[in-house]
Amino acid sequence: MIENGFTYVAVLALTAASIVFLEKRTQAKFFEYLPAIVIIYFAVMLLSTFGLWQKSESVTDAYKFLKSNLLPAMIFLMLLSADMREIFKLGKKMLLTFFLASVSIAIGFIGTFALFHTYFEPDSWKPFAALSGSWMGGTANMVAIQGALNLPDSAMGYTLLIDSIDYAIWVMILLALVPFAKKFNLWSKADTSAIDEVGERLALKEVSKKPMSFTSLFILLSAGLVVSALAQYGASFLPTTSFLTTTTWVVIIATVAGVFFAMTPLAKLSGSSVLANIMLYLIVALIASRANFTELTEAPLYIMAGFVIIAIHLSIMVLFAKFFKLDLFSLGVASLANIGGVASAPILASAYSKALIPIGVLMAMMGYIVGTFGGLMVGKVLEMIAG
Repeated sequence: MIENGFTYVAVLALTAASIVFLEKRTQAKFFEYLPAIVIIYFAVMLLSTFGLWQKSESVTDAYKFLKSNLLPAMIFLMLLSADMREIFKLGKKMLLTFFLASVSIAIGFIGTFALFHTYFEPDSWKPFAALSGSWMGGTANMVAIQGALNLPDSAMGYTLLIDSIDYAIWVMILLALVPFAKKFNLWSKADTSAIDEVGERLALKEVSKKPMSFTSLFILLSAGLVVSALAQYGASFLPTTSFLTTTTWVVIIATVAGVFFAMTPLAKLSGSSVLANIMLYLIVALIASRANFTELTEAPLYIMAGFVIIAIHLSIMVLFAKFFKLDLFSLGVASLANIGGVASAPILASAYSKALIPIGVLMAMMGYIVGTFGGLMVGKVLEMIAG
């Protein structure tokens, strides 16, 4: 049994790195539906269930130190790729489709929770709020909201369970619908010429990016750590409420800093997403290390609620597709840019055309901006419903 904090962190890092290596080495189809980050969570959770480490003072201190300091740095670095100027160039229709997906997901969460909240525990609004952050952005947003709402790590098991099972099935459905795009576009009377133009322009921009270097990685790492320190320092002076805690302010400051610096020369340095992902994977491993499978007693009910959310989201999207003449590609990628993030939106985009992959990436980047704020707003509504 591990009682030393450094050994505990080393084991978590080794577990996460091994799964990432396995994903890249095998390139198995399995990882398209169940990403490495989800497998990391459940693998570490399994080790925790078997009691590989003890919650000693050294282990707890290492957990708190790493999680609290890496979270704002990770948010900042993740958002450096989300340049608002490039996002606005996607065009009105594509932006409308993305925000339609975000709003319909929010409505899905609010409607589902209003229907089923009496069947869940009193604080169940917090896992749903965290999941809404993930489904309007990505895992990074979910982790940010978990920290902002002080959601116990043990409750994150439900969030990851819905996020993995329901999400995997939704990805399969959207990929299966690709051959029916022409029929759907005829039904909705959509014009796809603008999409092809945007895809070609973004593909050319992607090719011109500079490769990673030691200097760029070092500068980005130091910038992330400085922003983390300043966000925590600045948040300590801001007013708090039962909902808007000091940690919430830290998340908001790091998010605003990321969006701002994404429009500066700092964002041109390659490697921010690599560093952010390393931090994200470590944070997810840390969260999983405080949970175990014996706590997932209401799992089937949570999974069912996840499918109800997707059903509401789908119904609204199809209805508005007819009204606004939206195409199936934009609908599907906007949905996955929200629900799956940068891990799956490009996969769906490539199923339509390789030239459209950058659109999937850019939409997913937009999700990182919207996800945290959207999830916190949904969380506030769910808290009111819970009473």
